[in-house]
Amino acid sequence: MTGVLVVTGASRGIGAACAILGAAQGFKVCVNYNSSPDRAEAVVAEINAAGGEAIAAVGDMGREADIIQLFNTVDQELGPVTALINNAGMTGNIGRLDEMTEADMTDVFRLNLIGPFVCAREAVKRMSTKHGGQGGVIVNITSAAARLGGAAQYLHYAASKGGLETFTKGLGLEVAMEGIRVVGLQPGVIDTEIHARMGLPDRVAQLAPTVPMGRAGTAEEMARSALWLISDAASYINATTIEATGGR
Repeated sequence: MTGVLVVTGASRGIGAACAILGAAQGFKVCVNYNSSPDRAEAVVAEINAAGGEAIAAVGDMGREADIIQLFNTVDQELGPVTALINNAGMTGNIGRLDEMTEADMTDVFRLNLIGPFVCAREAVKRMSTKHGGQGGVIVNITSAAARLGGAAQYLHYAASKGGLETFTKGLGLEVAMEGIRVVGLQPGVIDTEIHARMGLPDRVAQLAPTVPMGRAGTAEEMARSALWLISDAASYINATTIEATGGR
């Protein structure tokens, strides 16, 4: 399928790779960003230079007002969304539970779980045949932390991603008869900037040997998996999360 693809948190890493690959496959793409306009515009420029069509749209995907504005902008500039990749997320501060603040917990759950709920709500309003839409696909980017637990590092992050996988299951069942598929993609150790931003710049080098395949994954590999889940090749996959972890 092609149409209009919204990728949240698309100025870097997995989100940027998804936006670029989606455009190469024929989607008109909204590149969402929060605090990196130059990087988002660079992604848009790369897409446009390759003959694609993309816009950059600012917005904190943990804020309902920003999310509503984003989808209204997409309606006006690209058309109604037909594919959504909920990618925006944060790890929060690293530490044990007895070192965490409520504010940090709230920030993580707001962006990683409540935000995707609201983004998916806005997408369903536009995709669902119940609302006059033509159907679509929602892909939620989760994390192997949902299975592994995040002990002594980021329990709040792991729990938020576990919640996102439960949401994927439930929403997929809820809208299955309305032309919408909802699927999760669970990355493992992926070589992106998120590790340095969480204060562990050597994390990939330390964890890569623990992956049965002996290496970290790449953002491009995750993008290929996400776009496959959106495609008609995955037309019977719904209400489940696919692991992309190298076996870890």
